[in-house]
Amino acid sequence: MTALKGKDIAAFLARPDLSQGLVLVYGPDAGLVSENAGLVVKRQMGENPDPESLITLQMSEIEADPQRLGIETRTPSLFGGDRLIRIRNANNKLAPTLAELLDEGLPVLVVVEGGDFKPSEALRKLAEARKDARALPCYADTGQAVDLLIRQTLAENKIRSEPDLAPLLRDMLGNDRQVTRRELEKLVLYAGEGGTLTRDDVLALCGDNGALALDAMVDAIGTGHAGRLDDAMIRAGAAGTDAQRLLAVALGHFSRLRAMRAEIDAGATADQVLARATPRVHFSRKSALEQQLRLWTDSSLAAACARLAGAIAQSRKTAPLAPAIARQALLAICMAAARR
Repeated sequence: MTALKGKDIAAFLARPDLSQGLVLVYGPDAGLVSENAGLVVKRQMGENPDPESLITLQMSEIEADPQRLGIETRTPSLFGGDRLIRIRNANNKLAPTLAELLDEGLPVLVVVEGGDFKPSEALRKLAEARKDARALPCYADTGQAVDLLIRQTLAENKIRSEPDLAPLLRDMLGNDRQVTRRELEKLVLYAGEGGTLTRDDVLALCGDNGALALDAMVDAIGTGHAGRLDDAMIRAGAAGTDAQRLLAVALGHFSRLRAMRAEIDAGATADQVLARATPRVHFSRKSALEQQLRLWTDSSLAAACARLAGAIAQSRKTAPLAPAIARQALLAICMAAARR
């Protein structure tokens, strides 16, 4: 069997043990599939391969001309040396042709990129069954893997950062390798080799402005900061968030606060409540939420929720007035927090 797993994948990518035959790189993380296929090409052909020696084909090209792949694999390089064929967006229709070419003794390396093939699918079965083939699955990065990638990238470029920057960036980016790489390239370009990155830099360059504005909005309301509320609402509006969405997010926030408040009233500490909250509370908001849990009682939170529910109903009846209705309700709750 040549289905690689775990450390075997990393070892193969560092030093491929196949110079002729088939390498199938597949999985649900398209970014990681593309990156790992590129690493195989780089290890085989070098940093700047000769265009005559590296042939890149789309599956659609092969389907349009079924003889194309056979011709390319049998055509020697004009200048000698190794040749490599890279096939993107492959599907199972490719399996019979590849099986025939492998049986003939494939004289080149064919690197095939595909989606999330099941074990029973023809292309994956072919790659896993043959000694002259390798199957490299690519699944979404774990949080630990993303952390490691972030730290390695910053270290390679001698970029200094605040201690909590890696987990902040990981939480913002998720686990799609292509997205992570793109955002890291942006940060490296911004900081420059040997530069410095701060939390504010990351939020400004990589943050989802709409989501960040909504978090800032509800925290400003809950802690009684009218100026911050105004800024956050402007940012949310610029990101395309409408008034009813603002009210709905605020209602969700205060309903969540009320559930947390109930746990505290039952004997839990704020730290305990925030630590087990679902969805997980990001560390950058922890102090703001702790403050809100100190300021608001169950009865005051119930009143805030009722005010927001009423504003939502009113805004639906008179849609043209929704922005004014939302602003009035949110500011009133913010001022109530400021008086506490």
